[in-house]
Amino acid sequence: MTLTDEVYKLSKAFPKEETFGLTAQLKRAAISIPSNIAEGRGRLSDRAFLIFVGHARGSLYEVETKLELAWRLGYINDEQAKKIATTCTGLSQKLNAFVNKLKEDMS
Repeated sequence: MTLTDEVYKLSKAFPKEETFGLTAQLKRAAISIPSNIAEGRGRLSDRAFLIFVGHARGSLYEVETKLELAWRLGYINDEQAKKIATTCTGLSQKLNAFVNKLKEDMS
């Protein structure tokens, strides 16, 4: 949720012409991360949960890609890019550890 908050705050400053482009795509990908984890948790098996955590991880990579594009286009500055990249890295490590734990528990 922290990453999603940061994405929403950053994207407020994007140009208006990006409202239905990069801004909307970035927000959609960001909210997809916690949403997939929540939906997966509500499933009735660890296997289904693992699949949804995988979707969340894919959405995180999508967010990272879109944020790099925003930086390249000058929509976010170096400091903002570094800060959110740190958040992404931390979340990526947590999701990877979670995936490994779920796989371990299923074996």
